[in-house]
Amino acid sequence: MQPAHDYLRHLTRRTFIGQAARGIGSVALGSLLSSSIARAVEAKGKGRPGLPHFAPKAKRVLCLFQSGGLSHVDLFDNKATLQKFAGQEIPASVKGTQRLTGMTSGQSAYPVVPPLKSGKLCGKHGTWISDLLPNIQTIADDICIIKSLHTEAINHDPAITYMNTGNQLPGYASMGAWASYGLGTENENLPAFIAMVSQGTGKNPGQPVFSRLWGSGFLPASHQGVGLRPGANPVLYLDNPPGVERTQRRAQLDDLAKLNHQRADELGDPETLARIDAYEMAFRMQTSVPELTDISKESPVTLDAYGPEVRKPGTYAANCLLARRLLERDVRFVQLFHRGWDQHIAIARQLPNQCHDIDQPTAALIKDLKVRGLLEDTLVVFATEFGRTVFSQGKLGDPAAGRDHHGRAFTVWLAGGGIKGGIEYGATDDFCYNITENPVHLRDLHATILHCLGIDHAKFTHKFRGLNTRLTGVEEAHVVKAILA
Repeated sequence: MQPAHDYLRHLTRRTFIGQAARGIGSVALGSLLSSSIARAVEAKGKGRPGLPHFAPKAKRVLCLFQSGGLSHVDLFDNKATLQKFAGQEIPASVKGTQRLTGMTSGQSAYPVVPPLKSGKLCGKHGTWISDLLPNIQTIADDICIIKSLHTEAINHDPAITYMNTGNQLPGYASMGAWASYGLGTENENLPAFIAMVSQGTGKNPGQPVFSRLWGSGFLPASHQGVGLRPGANPVLYLDNPPGVERTQRRAQLDDLAKLNHQRADELGDPETLARIDAYEMAFRMQTSVPELTDISKESPVTLDAYGPEVRKPGTYAANCLLARRLLERDVRFVQLFHRGWDQHIAIARQLPNQCHDIDQPTAALIKDLKVRGLLEDTLVVFATEFGRTVFSQGKLGDPAAGRDHHGRAFTVWLAGGGIKGGIEYGATDDFCYNITENPVHLRDLHATILHCLGIDHAKFTHKFRGLNTRLTGVEEAHVVKAILA
């Protein structure tokens, strides 16, 4: 039996229907693949035809994701009213009737809790930032603080999935995968999208971070993020087995590539091309990754700026330094996940620890990018999945008390490529609870990120389940033009 016939004989019903639905397009695609495999592999790193749609302000993105739900009330959105109402019940007119999580929905009282620590007005604009973040206070003129972000998700997994993929359900492509798919890579020796995870000293262990958050979903597998781990083996299975020399590995890959090319010619399967690309990238990374992770040539001044944890692989500080090294090597999308922000309990102890983890390294990273001329065309997104309630979870004043999830209004900030620095956008009420000015949905944030990369979100689609699927979904989304430089 012919291999192509054998392949079709073993297709699942779902795969058959999905491929048949493409009709003549599938035949045309197969023909193109069969006749120009080499050109297809070569073009893969260049992104989609016609992109970017217009001149981008940012060439690359750095997402500093604070996993667990950072407290906007304590860190960025203080109001004088909170001191006046401290310990009193949050007004019913403010709290409303919206859904609460099961952790606070049964409470008999919802007393207001002001920020744990005082803050100060920072930068030329005079934006309030907590004294728990003294180093981030010094970069106030470089960042745009959005105080009116909102989401429908109130539990961690759907909320973090929503923020990272544009959908609360698993299976959709992540932001970095979309960027890789659309724009490709400018460094052939490193993946277009790299992710790193660190554990904070707040809540330990923090909420789990799954690899699907940097997955490619329905996009070709070559666009999924590569997880960079601490230690001697930053990328799993990258090293050659004992006894296999690099020249032997090269010969093996050459032979394997020939077989995969033959298979692609027979079937026109795009995932076969992705497999070839993955093998070749892994071979090149055997050299590029050790060079990337070797920080011995970084100056003592630079290392000291990031703080004492920078020399400990796997810490947030160490990952911030690696992020800068990746960005200066033109990696398209770099994402850091820092766990431990889920302060349901013991917030008075946990939150200062968590802030200490990220304060100095984050500020150092922004300053480092700026000094090296990278901040101008790098979009930095400091994000979280939702905020925290202004009222106490647990008995007021109890050392075990904390704050619950709050998706109706929370704070993120952006800096660099295409974004105005030193401004605030959006506002909440006197209790940091409801948005009163310029609401920004997650879809709007995604549309703005793509815009900075030169991409019109409405025109950037991929066929999935019969739909022209977008990162911004099917509902209305708008670029937040007021924050654009």
